[in-house]
Amino acid sequence: MNFPENVKYSHDHEWIRVEGEEAYVGITDFAQSELGEIVYVDIPTVGETLESGEVFGSIEAVKTVSDLLMPVTGKVLEMNAELEDAPELVNKDPYGEGWIIKIAVQKPEELDNLLSAEQYKNFIGK
Repeated sequence: MNFPENVKYSHDHEWIRVEGEEAYVGITDFAQSELGEIVYVDIPTVGETLESGEVFGSIEAVKTVSDLLMPVTGKVLEMNAELEDAPELVNKDPYGEGWIIKIAVQKPEELDNLLSAEQYKNFIGK
């Protein structure tokens, strides 16, 4: 299982990688392995500003559908268009090509509430 050091982790199993004033958000390697084969990603919130903890979309696996939650407050700038034809990228490369949304971070101080790689490993018991 992969735990990159260059991202922050939420208690809801999302990750965020900040690049300047924008950030990429996806689900963790642990989350994708728990979900199983991902078949669809739905992001109806592009263009919306959402608070930390609000639902920005859903992810559908063969056996379940899960809500996706914002790790920090921000405006959803775009969805990863690659996922429309290849949702399995979330399984294959959750921290790279399998990113889900790009956001404009509104409250950078909320990043301090997220977990480091080591804290996330402890949180999930790895």
